[in-house]
Amino acid sequence: MKNSLLSLVIASALLAGAPLLATAQTAKAAKTAPAAQGSASKLVLDSSTRILTTLEARRAEFRKNPATLKQFITGEFTRMFDREYAARLVLGVHGRGASDADVKGFADALADNLMSRYGTSLLDFNSKLRVRVKSESALPGNRGVKVSSEMLRDGGEPIPVDYLMRNVGGQWKVFDVMVEGISYVQTFKNQFDTPLRQKTLPQVTAELRSGKLQASGNN
Repeated sequence: MKNSLLSLVIASALLAGAPLLATAQTAKAAKTAPAAQGSASKLVLDSSTRILTTLEARRAEFRKNPATLKQFITGEFTRMFDREYAARLVLGVHGRGASDADVKGFADALADNLMSRYGTSLLDFNSKLRVRVKSESALPGNRGVKVSSEMLRDGGEPIPVDYLMRNVGGQWKVFDVMVEGISYVQTFKNQFDTPLRQKTLPQVTAELRSGKLQASGNN
């Protein structure tokens, strides 16, 4: 995957923002799902606008202090992205039988690697973009919802961005992002398939931590 597109995938994950506290009904029976699903769309729209505004307002500060930028990005990414569930999807068959601690270690190492590698690219992200939510639909098997949106840009075609989300403890969280059909989960599932065939999960995690292995999105 080209770095620019990968950066956009990561940026889109970030733009989902901190999870919206679902209404009390969303934690109850499935019959309340329509109300919960509505809040998922609102989350994407409201938080995208909020974080784009923050990036624009603090751009100079973030450029001068990369540590502050990393803290901001990591905080938002951690709060809104269901890292461990996404990590299990990335691991696929290689995650079968893995302990929760090993999966968490991999999820944290992958997120840290991505933030270190691509975090500063968000400063070049066009914060003048506008976000339009197109639709929301239930995922098969009661897995959550897909919020389909577009990034609108002056003088260019809209960029389609789909967020796959699930309700976790009364909060909507993103577990996959697709930009122009390119999936965050599938991209890294493809990349890590070969290393995980050759090494143990803790070994791959350690290489991500050390920087020996980079989350590049390339096979």
